[in-house]
Amino acid sequence: MGMTMSQKILAAHADLNEVKAGQLIEARVDAALGNDVTAPVAINEFNKIGADEVFDKNKIIIVLDHFTPNKDIKSAEQSKKCRDFANDKGIVNFFDVGDMGIEHCLVPEKGLVTAGDLLIGADSHTCTYGALGAFSTGIGSTDLACAMATGKAWFKVPAAIKFNLKNKPSKWVGGKDVILHIIGSIGVDGALYKSMEFAGEGVAALSIDDRFTIANMAIEAGAKNGVFPVDAITKDYIGARAHTVYEADGDAEYEQVYDIDLATLRPTVAFPHLPENTKTIDDVGEIKIDQVVIGSCTNGRISDLRLAAGILKGKKVARGVRAIVFPGTNEIYLQAMREGLVEDFINAGVVVSTPTCGPCLGGHMGILAEGERAVSTTNRNFVGRMGHVNSEVYLTGPAIAAASAVTGRISDPDEV
Repeated sequence: MGMTMSQKILAAHADLNEVKAGQLIEARVDAALGNDVTAPVAINEFNKIGADEVFDKNKIIIVLDHFTPNKDIKSAEQSKKCRDFANDKGIVNFFDVGDMGIEHCLVPEKGLVTAGDLLIGADSHTCTYGALGAFSTGIGSTDLACAMATGKAWFKVPAAIKFNLKNKPSKWVGGKDVILHIIGSIGVDGALYKSMEFAGEGVAALSIDDRFTIANMAIEAGAKNGVFPVDAITKDYIGARAHTVYEADGDAEYEQVYDIDLATLRPTVAFPHLPENTKTIDDVGEIKIDQVVIGSCTNGRISDLRLAAGILKGKKVARGVRAIVFPGTNEIYLQAMREGLVEDFINAGVVVSTPTCGPCLGGHMGILAEGERAVSTTNRNFVGRMGHVNSEVYLTGPAIAAASAVTGRISDPDEV
């Protein structure tokens, strides 16, 4: 029996000719990632095991993004621990305030991951980089500590689910709608510890940003990782970076195969309090909102901001609604400024934030009060995710989010 794309990457990094689903392996990593929440724990464990140096100063990545700029003394201490460690160990890829961004937008932007890589990160949305044909997955801080010391990590080889995509999505339907549709169909545990492998001629209709969004939310279906084939769009994004292309064997084994016609999808909303609670915009009804958040590692890229600004330009945010945009990185922020998007946002009554994870995890820069509702382009809408346990989060793509900011209720972009 042949191997899936993910299994081939794992086998290569474990120096094995083949691996099978369920097999335990030890594999070399091309990069190990931490942030200001998870890296401090890993640093403590790194010191406990008596490690003196990291395995490769160029292959450790630490991004301060979750509670930065620091919101309180505790978050400042966490960042200081990361800063001191990076300075002491000579970490090359350390990104602090002023040179940072949301890690899963920043890492590919900086060229720190490419096709064929095996990257682990102490953050569940590390699966984002599967958009580039890499095997990337979230791990715990203890595993990160060991990887920083040894350059290796252990894995249970995942079985796979194949998603055959065909045709092209219609207007307003993007990567967020695709992955919400999938999660709504299979459930938040529908791909538990599986590799979600995307294939078919419909892949070519998805931009690299769409793919980042879809791979990012593979974890919301319980998946170990999500991965896309390496095609012309991928190669255009990674440019001259060295890479290895892995392709699934024709006789690779998949536990399930789903066929998805992108042309039939509609803009989609995930209702509280799980990403699987999906409805198309046609079935939403009248839901008034208090806040709109556009950004995050899921939808904070320049294409997302262009889409949102195009809807908001010349209009005003509804009275009683707070609208917040947070670009994924400083470079995205600058590009948005160059294109006049920031001016369009501000003229519409939107607050434009520095790149940060803050609103997404209810950390800062947009906490919800009791009884408030938010439309958000982030990736989770669990109870209390963005603030009070009695608040509500509705997940959407940037088109619905921008339209809803204008109307004050969850709205079809065609309405505005």
